[in-house]
Amino acid sequence: MKQAASAAAETLTGGRGTGMTHAWLFTGPPGSGRSAAAKAFAAALLCPTQGCGHCDSCHQVEVGSHPDLESVRPQGLSYSVKQTRELILRAAGRATLGGWRIVLFEDADRATEQAANALLKAIEEPPPRTVWLLCAPAADDMIVTIRSRCRVITLRTPSTQAVAHVLKTRDNIPPGIADSAARASQGHLSRARRLALDEQVRHRRDAVLAIPRSLTGVAECITAAERLVKTADEDAAAATAELNETEVNELRALYGEGSSGKGLNKGLIRGGAGALKELENAQKSRATRIKRESLDLALLDLMALYRDVLAVQFGAQIELANEDRRADLDHLARTGTPEDTLRRVDAILLCRERLAANVNPQIAVEAMTLSLRNPRG
Repeated sequence: MKQAASAAAETLTGGRGTGMTHAWLFTGPPGSGRSAAAKAFAAALLCPTQGCGHCDSCHQVEVGSHPDLESVRPQGLSYSVKQTRELILRAAGRATLGGWRIVLFEDADRATEQAANALLKAIEEPPPRTVWLLCAPAADDMIVTIRSRCRVITLRTPSTQAVAHVLKTRDNIPPGIADSAARASQGHLSRARRLALDEQVRHRRDAVLAIPRSLTGVAECITAAERLVKTADEDAAAATAELNETEVNELRALYGEGSSGKGLNKGLIRGGAGALKELENAQKSRATRIKRESLDLALLDLMALYRDVLAVQFGAQIELANEDRRADLDHLARTGTPEDTLRRVDAILLCRERLAANVNPQIAVEAMTLSLRNPRG
């Protein structure tokens, strides 16, 4: 990638720059740093010295304010064709500072079929100085026609030792907390940082991991499911409330109504009511995405717990993600068989599949907790 950045600089000055291409696909599992790698590459392309990390350009990329870098995520559950086409139009503009115009397209695998086809056309016929940086879990998650036009960069999840080292050296986190957070995150650096720095995040995780031992009856299973879904709803509300209010106020101003007062639809000029409805739908979709991500994170924590239980049951000498909950692991291992544990893992996987298929979260999570039930306590 350093060679590509050098080639890109050569291209801007009239050289051949054969190591540079206009479309890149960064792949890797959650926690592999695919978005961070794409962002670092964008900084290298925009920096006068190919990514020094200290100049104004590098700082602007880091804080998300560089005029020639557009970083996007799906506004809802997926990229709509409208959102993608609007992005393509912006990407076609000339670079403000005269260099590259870069689009960092996160979660590219969430593009709908129509959106992917629109993106394909933009990649097939790019403006001369526009670079697309796509991010996805795996190359196979992208349609083959897009994949074949990108240079693929494959990343792996870093080891827990590497994550712990970063937490200790970069964030000055005490060794004990850093090691525990790195294990619990299973190599996911941003998740490890949140666990290490935010006590509330640790409490949320502890509450999730306490669920299996509480599932001794049907009532307890339903209560646990309600608690998981309620927590996800709260996460979505907390993440969107301020942004939603800002968007509504901006829409009011745009269509001729003040930002205060009752009756949002009153006073809107023609087209305003339709725009409001479209905004409400987009906000609901965004909240649904955040809720689903919150639930999925809880399910991944449960998966890791049962993986550790299985390791204890088989006496496997491996690093446990939940070593700090050894008493719970030993208890669950004693009160169930490896077959029980595997069935519970399957139940969690099925719940994830159902949530991805838009099954009602309460129904999907209740079915899972009932399958996790351990009558033996």
